[in-house]
Amino acid sequence: MGMALLAAGCISTVSGTHTTAMSFGEDSFSGRYERTPDQVYQASVNVMKSNGVILTEYIPHDNTNSLRSLYGKVDTRKVWINVEPVDQKITQVTVQARTGAGFRDQDLVHELEKEIALQLQSAR
Repeated sequence: MGMALLAAGCISTVSGTHTTAMSFGEDSFSGRYERTPDQVYQASVNVMKSNGVILTEYIPHDNTNSLRSLYGKVDTRKVWINVEPVDQKITQVTVQARTGAGFRDQDLVHELEKEIALQLQSAR
């Protein structure tokens, strides 16, 4: 009789929180844009609202207000989005997604990051 051993772990999210994980490896994707942090954050909020629901917005107190994150759900997937300035002209957005069971969802990560880019392009 065979036995399967499942090892669950804990990973850090792009928003600075932690979540359970059943698979390890790359579960996030970043894009950089010549836009303000406010513009990138607003595009991220719009994309999350059009695909799912925002559950929490984070503005860490130990940083400036230019660093922002949000957590939400798209279908049954947990999604974290982090927006932070790289320099005076460039802002980076990082999207991370996990299934309810803790497995990574790279397809959703790439889809949401691409939608944020399109949202920024249409706002020009």
